[in-house]
Amino acid sequence: MKCAKCDDKAVYKGQGQYFCKNHFLGYFENKVYKTINKYSLIHQDDVVCVATSGGKDSINTLYLISRYCIEYKIRFFALAIDEGIHDYRDKTLEDLRNFCKSNSIILHIASFKEYFKDTLDNMMIKTDKRPCTICGIFRRTLLNRKARELGATKLATGHNMDDEAQSFLMNILLGNMSHNASLGPITGLAGNEKFIQRIKPLYFMTEKESRLYALLKGFDIGFTECPNIGQSFRMIIRDELNSIEHSLPGAKNGIINSFNEILPTLKEYYGKQKSKRIFNYCIKCGDACSQEVCNACRLEEELNVSD
Repeated sequence: MKCAKCDDKAVYKGQGQYFCKNHFLGYFENKVYKTINKYSLIHQDDVVCVATSGGKDSINTLYLISRYCIEYKIRFFALAIDEGIHDYRDKTLEDLRNFCKSNSIILHIASFKEYFKDTLDNMMIKTDKRPCTICGIFRRTLLNRKARELGATKLATGHNMDDEAQSFLMNILLGNMSHNASLGPITGLAGNEKFIQRIKPLYFMTEKESRLYALLKGFDIGFTECPNIGQSFRMIIRDELNSIEHSLPGAKNGIINSFNEILPTLKEYYGKQKSKRIFNYCIKCGDACSQEVCNACRLEEELNVSD
């Protein structure tokens, strides 16, 4: 098939049209920048921290954010978390270092070992908790702490449409509808000076589109999955959702569009509930939390990795 905009060979079909390489790259980039502008994800006075792992989604986000921020003279930098996953994270971080060096991007790396006194691999030996549970708590906490420490006002992540659809369905199945109110291109409900607002520039891009963009741009990165993904609930939802998309093309897009129709109502309802709460501050680390001790510090105590 030929591209709908020229006579070149098509490499992708999206939105009912075929795209050649150049027109697909333009389609992808324009859609991301439209998301940034439509939802006011970045302002002139922001300092943008891009959460990066070295994978396709975060590299795509970093590349496009860097172009956007350079054009509008907005400060930005990359931040990676080294969880300590042997023979996986060390490889993605090497890809990331090379990418940042080639593109003159400032890169900061924070590790579980440095901040939580041990690697994820070792932590998994000490508890029967799923690795994704441990990683999720510590990774979110460390991203927020380090971004705040480095003066960021926004924390950009590489979450794409597939990730958002998965999260939405997971929260429904687990009975956590209030968590869905915190989703969207801009995450969170109640503001607090301890929380760095998170944004998702790839929100309306599919996993397939993100992979193709990285390939066509020639980014020198691997496409391997975390070795712990097989133990996650998300993988089950991901595979089922991919199966539905195969049988009913456009299903993921339909889920996200439907979700965004009800998102304002969810934010209003659960936002009122959260606004009535009084933020506590963890007695150990000082982070904002709903209890006396935050989840990260409680998990540290459980794993006996704190001082």
